[in-house]
Formats: sequence, C-alpha cells, structure tokens
Amino acid sequence: MIDALFNQPNYVAAKKLLEATVLRHEALANNLANIETPGYRRVDIAPSFGAELQRALASDNVDAIAAVQPKLEVDSTALAQSPDGNTVKLESELVGLQQNTLNHTLATQLITEQLLRLQLAVTGRSQ
Repeated sequence: MIDALFNQPNYVAAKKLLEATVLRHEALANNLANIETPGYRRVDIAPSFGAELQRALASDNVDAIAAVQPKLEVDSTALAQSPDGNTVKLESELVGLQQNTLNHTLATQLITEQLLRLQLAVTGRSQ
C-alpha cells in the first residue's frame, strides 16, 4: 500500500529531476575545479536525459520513468577557451550553477509537496 503512494509518475519524475540536479552540480563543481587544467574538457548531463525523461513521462509508465538515468558526458559543443585546449568557461559555469540551484529547489519543492499531502492524509494536519 505504501509503495503505491511513492510510485506515482509525478513523484518518481521529481526524484529523477532531483538526481539529475545533484549529478549536474557535481559536474559543474568539477568543471570549475579544473578551469586551469590544460586539455580539460567540460562535462555535463547527457543531452539525451531530458528527451528520455519526456518520453517516459508521456508513457505515464512509472517503471519507464524510474529506468531513465542521468549520466555525465563530455560536452561536445564546448569550445576551447584557452590555447591549452581547456573548454571550461567561467561565466557559463557560474550561470549553470545558478540555474541548477533553481532546478534543485524546484524538484525539492515538488517532492516536499507530495510528502506534505501524504502527511495531511495520514494525520489530518499539514504540519
């Protein structure tokens, strides 16, 4: 019974988004840490993640949503920012960090809303 409460498509999708933001934060931090490493190529969440998640959400199949996994890959669109071949651009990484923080906050709020509804149903009180 309790498993059914946590196997709703929206809840599982919000958890996937949260996983992706955590992984992207690690990638952004790693990119920033290697900003002066010669030949370093920036990494980010694979662009296919968003499309895969959208397809899984359209199917409304919880197992399909749960099967989508965010993964990191080298950003093939990033151009070298210095003669040493490093592809990290400080301004872009900082903007990405801010956007990712907002995405993390949104995913956290979505999950919190689901849990507050569950708490309300169980206790009759929202807090």
